[in-house]
Amino acid sequence: MHATGAGRGVVADIEGEVARTQTALNTPTLKLLTHKWAAIAVPILAVSFPDGGTPIPVERFHAMVDARLDELRVAGYDVPAGDGKALAMFWVREKWLFRDPGDGEETYQAAGDANQAVTYVARASRTQLNVSLSRIVTLMDVVSQAALAANPNREERVLRLSEEIARLTAERDRLAEGGEMPEATEAELSEQFSNVLRELDGLPSDFRRVEEAVRAMHRVITRNFREESRPIGEVVDDYLDRSRNLLASTPEGRAFAGALDLLRNPDWVSRLRQDLNTILGHPWAGTLLPDEQRQMKTTVDVIRRGISDVLSQRQRLSSTLNDHIENYDHVKNRELESVLRSINSEMRLWMRSARPRAHVEVELVPPALGIEGLKLKTFDPESERPPEPLEDVTDEAPEALSLDDIRKQGGPSLADLRSEIADRLTTGAVESAAALFNTLPEDLRRPVEILGLHYLLTGMDANVDTSVRELVSAVRPDGTTRQFLMPHVNLSDSVHGDDE
Repeated sequence: MHATGAGRGVVADIEGEVARTQTALNTPTLKLLTHKWAAIAVPILAVSFPDGGTPIPVERFHAMVDARLDELRVAGYDVPAGDGKALAMFWVREKWLFRDPGDGEETYQAAGDANQAVTYVARASRTQLNVSLSRIVTLMDVVSQAALAANPNREERVLRLSEEIARLTAERDRLAEGGEMPEATEAELSEQFSNVLRELDGLPSDFRRVEEAVRAMHRVITRNFREESRPIGEVVDDYLDRSRNLLASTPEGRAFAGALDLLRNPDWVSRLRQDLNTILGHPWAGTLLPDEQRQMKTTVDVIRRGISDVLSQRQRLSSTLNDHIENYDHVKNRELESVLRSINSEMRLWMRSARPRAHVEVELVPPALGIEGLKLKTFDPESERPPEPLEDVTDEAPEALSLDDIRKQGGPSLADLRSEIADRLTTGAVESAAALFNTLPEDLRRPVEILGLHYLLTGMDANVDTSVRELVSAVRPDGTTRQFLMPHVNLSDSVHGDDE
């Protein structure tokens, strides 16, 4: 009996493992990796959507796939039959590709499972790391954080924080006193860089999965809404509330919402960019593959684009869902459903006696009714009454501007400035454009005259030194002054041309 029970336990274990394996093999990710043409599909998706990639218009993507299939045929590879359009449609059905209606233009996006398959291939093609110090330290940190989360003991948390503070303080004091800086070996750098790449690999697929979870939640809510039989007011209140909290309704959305505050922190993102630049600036980073270096360089852009895509998807779907809920008419749709059921009932009765190729004459447009039309609009004396005369507000009109006031608000006085420049070049009284401007009459020292002065000097091929700035004081038309810094222009140099 005992042996039989033990044997049954082993059978139950293997049955559970088989069921779990079958479920895993039926996921789109593994179906893509085990597909007959995986060696062709995965590279095309990887090249078309690097780092998750931006959406590609439908027709353009079809042409891109056709071109890459032709390149592979010429190179001697076996490729699947069919053109780019047929392959794209097949990938959409297998959930490796998503076709987005978009705003006026349909586009393709790589699905999260496709990104995950591409990431798996990239990881498998890299050198696999063995057990190392960095991996053990990373494992200990992860386990420690999980233990604190599972058992939030105040004393334990305080103790661990105190130990960490003491360790960091001792290291800071040692370095401040001139202690030797630790230098990492090539093996340690290789391990650390590989750890960084392993963490970066999953970012595009993680963001895309959140988008897909939001999209799936939208479809579920819309379908359930159509099947509701509760009062309209309750349905609208319930689903409007759910549509505002789409991210909180899915595991992926809740995880993303928790990380969103950190990802939106500009200091954190700036620190991440700085650390990645430090890694890429190390001589050992030259041993990384070009794709790995590009992956590090574009990490911050991938994060920003991922956040933007998820939030845009949530906003678009929430807006669509709200419009659908607010405009959905239960009465009309139930009336339509009743009519369709009646038509199906009549069709079943007709089919009992109908012969093959029998036809039923149905008027798609009902005939016009023979009813005399009534006059819809009668004469209204109010519509013939002239409008009330306009009120005379001449006394309240502001004082008209003089010609001189209007001129002061206009552009630069090029003729007067040209004359001043010619006089100063003849006499050599000043050496720079700033000195010239500061000695001009007040009516030629408006802020806009600075632009006019530079315009004339540039047309005269004057030597403008933008690395040196000189202070000028401009006078506004109302008499107030404002100071500006203008590039240095040496008027003592020879001028090669004149403004026409």
